[in-house]
Amino acid sequence: MGVGLLDHYNVRTCKLADTVKFYEDVLGLENGPRPAFNFPGAWLYSEGKPVVHLRDISPTGEAQKPDSGVVHHIAFVSSGFKQMKQHLADKGFAFETAEVPGGELWQIFVRDPNGIMIELNYDTAQEGLTSKA
Repeated sequence: MGVGLLDHYNVRTCKLADTVKFYEDVLGLENGPRPAFNFPGAWLYSEGKPVVHLRDISPTGEAQKPDSGVVHHIAFVSSGFKQMKQHLADKGFAFETAEVPGGELWQIFVRDPNGIMIELNYDTAQEGLTSKA
């Protein structure tokens, strides 16, 4: 018995269009097939897997939460550190970078339209990064 890899995360949002646009245009996920639920939403795919499920709560009157609550961030294994930094700057998104102690991993932190912190992790060796990336 055991728990496997993270399958997906779900975001309840009043900003469906903006959130889909962020995950497509900023992170490069693909808006793809979704079961015929009786509520609006979207599924965003990475490498053929629906990893972000969005539920549009605007028709329900449910209040939009300002951030991710007790969940601090969601992380993705990523590639193209320098390109992503330039991409985020070009799109006008505020972001921070950090090197994990030990020098094996660099990170980029950016928030989606709902205030959820997205962590992008980059292998230092594979990216050819130094401690001054």
